[in-house]
Amino acid sequence: MIYSFRNSGFRDPETGVYNQTYFLEVFNREWHRHIREQQSLALLYLYPHLRETIKHPGILELFTKEIEGTLLRATDLLARMNDDCFAFGLFNIDSQGASVVAERIEQAISEFIKRYEKDHSVRMEYKLATCICSPTREQRIEKLFTNTETMARLLEQDKGKQSAIECLH
Repeated sequence: MIYSFRNSGFRDPETGVYNQTYFLEVFNREWHRHIREQQSLALLYLYPHLRETIKHPGILELFTKEIEGTLLRATDLLARMNDDCFAFGLFNIDSQGASVVAERIEQAISEFIKRYEKDHSVRMEYKLATCICSPTREQRIEKLFTNTETMARLLEQDKGKQSAIECLH
């Protein structure tokens, strides 16, 4: 395979999805557009705890392709924020729409887990935190990110729960 420099600045090299820098730049631009147009948006944090052995090189890339397929609108974004977290940006969406996308993500994860359930070298758990917001000039974008991260941490403490949805006011 010949390396392409065309996408190197805004793609994560391991998974092929957008990187954190590009995601934050686009999300900030969309935040301000949503203030002007009085629309709502959603931020989802996915923490896939994927434990793999050497038998499955590239499994993280396969996984991200699966969850990227859950985004049906061209304007929605998926990015790798760090080694443990992926972020979804859903724009011009209400709480019902965000719930539908979260359900599709969970369904894709469930199918991925089923595909590898008999292979003991791959184990996966996940946490999915969703925060919906109608941005205003008084709100700070940082609050959306910290609230979503806090929700994810609370999910970590509650071992029986995998996902949560909250509206930021």
